[in-house]
Amino acid sequence: MKALRLTLRGTGALLLGLALTGVGLWWRYPGMTGFGLALTALVVASTVSVLVASPLTTARTVRPRTVPRLARCSGRLELSTTGRWPVALDAVDMVAGEPMAVDVPLLKPGVTEAVGYAIPTERRGVFDVGPLTLRRKGVAGLAQARTVVGEVVQVRVVPRVLPVRGLPSGARRGQVGADERVERGGTDLVGLREYVPGDDLRRLHWATSARTGTLMIREDADPARPHLAVLLDDNAAAYADPARFEEAVEVAASLVTSALEQGHPVRLMTTSGSADIEETQDSTPILAALADLELTGFDGALTVPVRDLDVVAVVSGHTSPALLLEAGRAAFGTVLVVGEKKPAGAVGSVLVVSGPGAEDLVDSWNAVVAR
Repeated sequence: MKALRLTLRGTGALLLGLALTGVGLWWRYPGMTGFGLALTALVVASTVSVLVASPLTTARTVRPRTVPRLARCSGRLELSTTGRWPVALDAVDMVAGEPMAVDVPLLKPGVTEAVGYAIPTERRGVFDVGPLTLRRKGVAGLAQARTVVGEVVQVRVVPRVLPVRGLPSGARRGQVGADERVERGGTDLVGLREYVPGDDLRRLHWATSARTGTLMIREDADPARPHLAVLLDDNAAAYADPARFEEAVEVAASLVTSALEQGHPVRLMTTSGSADIEETQDSTPILAALADLELTGFDGALTVPVRDLDVVAVVSGHTSPALLLEAGRAAFGTVLVVGEKKPAGAVGSVLVVSGPGAEDLVDSWNAVVAR
């Protein structure tokens, strides 16, 4: 799509030229008439120079489309012209609805210029990049042609994943509420549930199925690989600065990713109930959910299911009695507070770890919690 129009300078020059020409003819001033005609002719020449300008070849790419927060995401613009004369261009790309200027050098005939520019990734979420607009100015900058190139693409910014050493080993909590520290191998039966299509038939609990007349599936757990439940506080009132929520999300993402890499089943929940995801292998669905997560006005606390009360990590911007109570139900409960800088300490059976940012909290977890 190509749009031709006069610039503000060109519009002023044209009006002034026509006015001088008219007044010169009316008052019979040859000098004024000649100056007006010359100014008008210059505007016409600038318009023609844009209309007959050399054709451009353009290509725009954005990589990568999924990127951790604060990591590098780049746009790349390739331009070339086949005419006889150099071409001067201005380029503007739209990023999340905001214009971003792209510095384009003077294009020489037959030479392909590649221009790279950074796309900001300070905030999580999905945002549009594009379209990109090229603006070519005519003689003296009196006229310009605007061309829209490049499709609109989406970039997803996911939370950073920081290195977490591991979880407390051997922490198990039985279905009846008894804490167990198990150092042996094998698996423990931690619960039964009804069969759903797709379940592994080898996990059928035949005795219970025969007694109840309903197919029941065993839920087993390796005692040396406890469940991790991460309860992320997404209440806006918990964070004095919304930027702290970004850090809290990254702490949750780091704990979940590390636990899955080490073979621990995980469950991510938010206090508002907007997210509740269980995974045993792949962290991608959880990271995608965290990328889209936003603060809410809901003030509450979600109850962690009994089967996930092995290791509970509550991540918030403050320490509240409700969150401490929920962490205290676990075999190993901890509250990680973003935005405060205090020594690690215990409130009852709950370990409270504080830090100004995600890196500090993960470092404290590695030093105090991980085994």
